[in-house]
Amino acid sequence: MTESPAEQQSGEEAAPQPHPWADLATERCELLRLSPLPIDRHTGVRPLRFVELGRVERHSREQSLLRLVIELPGQKVRKEQNLLEVWADHRSKEVRFGPDGGLQLEPQNRGLGRFLLAQGIAWAKQRWAHYRVEGGALPAKDALDNDARLRRDHVLKAQGFQVNYLDSLQLKASYGAGRVSELHGDWHREKVQWVGLQEAAAMLEQADQNLQRQDVAIRNLEERIAVYKHEDGGLRFTIACLVVFALFQAGLLIWIITR
Repeated sequence: MTESPAEQQSGEEAAPQPHPWADLATERCELLRLSPLPIDRHTGVRPLRFVELGRVERHSREQSLLRLVIELPGQKVRKEQNLLEVWADHRSKEVRFGPDGGLQLEPQNRGLGRFLLAQGIAWAKQRWAHYRVEGGALPAKDALDNDARLRRDHVLKAQGFQVNYLDSLQLKASYGAGRVSELHGDWHREKVQWVGLQEAAAMLEQADQNLQRQDVAIRNLEERIAVYKHEDGGLRFTIACLVVFALFQAGLLIWIITR
């Protein structure tokens, strides 16, 4: 049985349309330095890394949006990972932190969670500190591992959010806050640092100088090894001659005795 044109039209009207800001590409990128940290028993080795922070924002009479994206050089992540969105609704005077699936960060346990939240909070406080904070449910998958749950709660509480559990197993939880002005815009600056253009250029220049010094040191070592090999060859030849001479002398002595 086929649908009438009117039914098809009503079905198309009922289908939710994506928000016009849903697929915005980042417009400004900055470099971040993740400091090397001791090995963690859950997340493993935490070496020095450099990542890219992409940023885009939009404003209208009804809403404003800030989207922050962490890009990992040479590594791809899922679309919902390394993403923080801050939506400001000017009609209800509320600010919502997203995405709804929660912060999914890679690499983990490097201070990126607090850093992203701090940037979003600072952006909202600068404009709408009197707006209310819209709370929400926390994903249950973040509470399957006790250490991951504790890290998540610590990050939220450090930024001024409240975490409330809805069951004794601490699987269902929600977060919230009063107003934007009550949130904190600080983070572990010893873990995550901005890298400015001049600083990045200086680091590249220093790295190039180190490579040149290493090349010179390697060439010197190769020259010394070549000299040692030449001397070793001469010593081997001398030893071989001495062995031949000794054998000749021994043979000559035996011939004289037997005569």
